[in-house]
Amino acid sequence: MRVSRVAFDIVLLALYLVAANPALTGVPFHEYLGVGVFVLLVAHVVASGEGLGGRGRWAQRVLNGVLLVALVFCVVSGAMVSGTLLPSLGLYATGYYFWDPLHALSAKVLLAALLVHVVLRVPAAASVLRRQLAKENGR
Repeated sequence: MRVSRVAFDIVLLALYLVAANPALTGVPFHEYLGVGVFVLLVAHVVASGEGLGGRGRWAQRVLNGVLLVALVFCVVSGAMVSGTLLPSLGLYATGYYFWDPLHALSAKVLLAALLVHVVLRVPAAASVLRRQLAKENGR
């Protein structure tokens, strides 16, 4: 893990936390930022090189699978209840009473799984940042 990757992950987490709060951003910005964060999360998975079947223990693979499924359900259901993004493309979805609860549930599962993921990865990120700080201070 490199410092640049740790910085990217921190920025990505901050963007996710903003996107995950539509009361803070307003629904239109929430929808557009959500799509942007989804694209960056895909870049994060590709950059990590782990994916679902990469190195790591079975628990890490299960957590990655939960994150992936929750992310997909959250993005798809979010697109289906979109009040700004889809209409701006001239598209409209039916089934709001199905998609809205699914979006709420998947967002909560995604947040919980992401919290576990962050807690498990903080020691590695902190180690990288400590080494970089020591190197800059000439130790």
